[in-house]
Amino acid sequence: MRTKTKEFDCVEMQDRAALRIHNALKGKTREEKLAYWRQRHAEALEELRQAREARAEK
Repeated sequence: MRTKTKEFDCVEMQDRAALRIHNALKGKTREEKLAYWRQRHAEALEELRQAREARAEK
Protein backbone atom coordinates (compact mmCIF):
# COMPACT_ATOMS: atom_id res chain seq x y z
CA MET A 1 0.00 0.00 0.00
CA ARG A 2 1.31 3.41 -0.94
CA THR A 3 1.21 6.19 1.64
CA LYS A 4 0.62 9.79 0.78
CA THR A 5 2.63 12.58 2.39
CA LYS A 6 0.32 15.21 3.80
CA GLU A 7 0.88 18.76 2.68
CA PHE A 8 -1.28 20.05 5.52
CA ASP A 9 -1.96 18.35 8.84
CA CYS A 10 -4.93 19.87 10.66
CA VAL A 11 -4.26 18.01 13.92
CA GLU A 12 -0.65 19.20 13.97
CA MET A 13 -1.78 22.78 13.37
CA GLN A 14 -4.35 22.49 16.16
CA ASP A 15 -1.75 21.08 18.56
CA ARG A 16 0.70 23.91 17.78
CA ALA A 17 -2.00 26.53 18.36
CA ALA A 18 -3.04 24.93 21.65
CA LEU A 19 0.58 24.87 22.83
CA ARG A 20 1.06 28.52 21.83
CA ILE A 21 -2.04 29.52 23.82
CA HIS A 22 -1.02 27.34 26.77
CA ASN A 23 2.39 29.03 26.88
CA ALA A 24 0.86 32.50 26.58
CA LEU A 25 -1.49 31.86 29.51
CA LYS A 26 0.90 29.91 31.73
CA GLY A 27 1.23 31.58 35.11
CA LYS A 28 -1.53 34.12 34.42
CA THR A 29 -4.28 34.89 36.88
CA ARG A 30 -7.91 34.11 36.13
CA GLU A 31 -8.53 37.78 35.34
CA GLU A 32 -5.55 37.92 32.97
CA LYS A 33 -6.79 34.79 31.18
CA LEU A 34 -10.25 36.30 30.80
CA ALA A 35 -8.73 39.51 29.43
CA TYR A 36 -6.74 37.45 26.91
CA TRP A 37 -9.86 35.66 25.65
CA ARG A 38 -11.89 38.87 25.53
CA GLN A 39 -9.18 40.49 23.41
CA ARG A 40 -8.92 37.47 21.10
CA HIS A 41 -12.71 37.48 20.73
CA ALA A 42 -12.71 41.18 19.79
CA GLU A 43 -9.93 40.56 17.25
CA ALA A 44 -11.83 37.64 15.72
CA LEU A 45 -14.99 39.75 15.40
CA GLU A 46 -13.01 42.51 13.68
CA GLU A 47 -11.46 40.02 11.25
CA LEU A 48 -14.93 38.66 10.47
CA ARG A 49 -16.27 42.18 9.90
CA GLN A 50 -13.41 42.98 7.52
CA ALA A 51 -13.89 39.73 5.62
CA ARG A 52 -17.60 40.44 5.22
CA GLU A 53 -16.90 43.96 3.96
CA ALA A 54 -14.33 42.65 1.48
CA ARG A 55 -16.79 40.05 0.23
CA ALA A 56 -19.53 42.67 -0.14
CA GLU A 57 -17.23 44.87 -2.25
CA LYS A 58 -16.72 42.13 -4.84
